[in-house]
Amino acid sequence: MNFKQYIPRKKKASVSASKMFKLCDSTGYTYDMTAYLGKDRQRTAQHVTELTRKIEGRGHKLYMDNFFSSPELSDDLAKKQIYCCGTVRPNRKGMPQDLKPKTTKLKRGDIRVRIRADLTAILWRDKRDLCMLTNIDSRKRCVVKHNLVTEV
Repeated sequence: MNFKQYIPRKKKASVSASKMFKLCDSTGYTYDMTAYLGKDRQRTAQHVTELTRKIEGRGHKLYMDNFFSSPELSDDLAKKQIYCCGTVRPNRKGMPQDLKPKTTKLKRGDIRVRIRADLTAILWRDKRDLCMLTNIDSRKRCVVKHNLVTEV
């Protein structure tokens, strides 16, 4: 499952921007969607929670970008048997302090991992820092090579 954000017309000067939040499978099939018309002030986590109601308790895996993901949302989804993985902004509330950009001096290929219960935060340096968050089964081993993750 992928969670996508579609912005039909992205203009900086436009106050009345509209967005489409969609819950899609790996082939692009849309399970559910909701429109944001610039009037409600819902947090992105609320949009995710709203859209994932129909897949609760089924063990689906949800992949998100850093616009949506956060430790709090990952914990909430795990309680509903929805497991997630994706990039995360290192300054999000609940992220480990030692993974913040100003506290790390990683060289290319270096990695830092922090684990809290079923939640894993990863900071990896390639050309720039990449921060990921996952609560998908951590017992499987994965290898990361040139932006490609494969299970071992």
